[in-house]
Amino acid sequence: MRLSWIEVTDYRSYAALRFEPDPGVNVLVGDNGSGKTSLLEAVGYLASLSSFRRAPDASLIRTDSTGAVIRGEFFQQASGGQEASGIRHQASAGEEKESRVGTTLVEAELPAAGRRRVLLNGKRATSRAAVAATVALVAFLPDDLDLVKRGPASRREYLDDLAAQLWPAAGAEQAEYERVLTQRNALLRRDGRMADQTTLDVLDETLAAHGGAVLARRLATVDLITPSVEQLYAELGETPARVSFRYAAKGLGESLEAASAAEFTARLAVAVADSRRADLERRSTTIGPHRDEIEIDLDDRDARTRASQGEQRSVALGLRIAAYRVLAERRGTPPVLLLDDVFSELDARRSARLVERLPEGQMFVTSARSEEVPVVGKRWRVAAGKVEPHD
Repeated sequence: MRLSWIEVTDYRSYAALRFEPDPGVNVLVGDNGSGKTSLLEAVGYLASLSSFRRAPDASLIRTDSTGAVIRGEFFQQASGGQEASGIRHQASAGEEKESRVGTTLVEAELPAAGRRRVLLNGKRATSRAAVAATVALVAFLPDDLDLVKRGPASRREYLDDLAAQLWPAAGAEQAEYERVLTQRNALLRRDGRMADQTTLDVLDETLAAHGGAVLARRLATVDLITPSVEQLYAELGETPARVSFRYAAKGLGESLEAASAAEFTARLAVAVADSRRADLERRSTTIGPHRDEIEIDLDDRDARTRASQGEQRSVALGLRIAAYRVLAERRGTPPVLLLDDVFSELDARRSARLVERLPEGQMFVTSARSEEVPVVGKRWRVAAGKVEPHD
């Protein structure tokens, strides 16, 4: 999977820009605030239909503009049996023969007022799932440490984002769960103990069905990535340790293991029914995937509270590379890889080990200082709303 070009209009600090990146490694260099991260954010938006900085669509629109447009074309090449590990240096990138097996044009129009419009190959895309089915992308971000050291929301989001790219139906399941959760919470907030019980029965059944599907995808994703995370943690230079996930769902158990969607639906239906009285009192939904805890252990230590920052960073990097490897293996082609100011956060030893394990495929790296990026690739200077070749 590679991005052949991207165009933005009235997006962030860019009035208009067309960027045609190298098919290999692209290093974007520029001062802080020059628009490096914004450009990566635009690439990420085309894959996920959301900002990886969790910014609302309105904030992506250039000041005093009526709307923003982000357009880009991705193409997918045959894997040819290549391994999705080890960095391919720029010298050999141009020698690789490509075999296009399909192109995907994604266009997003973000108006200052009204609903956004997303087209996939010229046709209206009604959900993120449609885009995730064809475009694969993994992003390393400065705040990835939050995956380990903060609360469970970031870890839930990580699993859901990866699941949506692994299984196209997963994105739709997540959207349906959020929809019924919003409806149920609105009813509880409005009516409290006076909420109509028949309406709640219908909402609870639907919540359990979609919640069971979300749970099954999350636990399946955990099983896929765990071996790679443990291996990568050791390869990044840390003392070998067993890296494991503990998935705790209120009312379902403190250490869930993978099961079918039907089994999780049945168990969740019982838990939601048991919590109804408490939900009526609290006027909110207290049971479900939106409240689940996902903890990461290093041997018997909680990585969030009992690991050093270096260990936490190695786990976070392992999570991202594992996601990349799983996607590359299951899709048969490497995803696009975004690294936003990652090397400035690492010491020399971890930077060197990370470079050794960066996978093949198209890559975008940002940095304020070119010399901080120990990767061979095409250099670009980002400044004043322009992206130009940089020696």
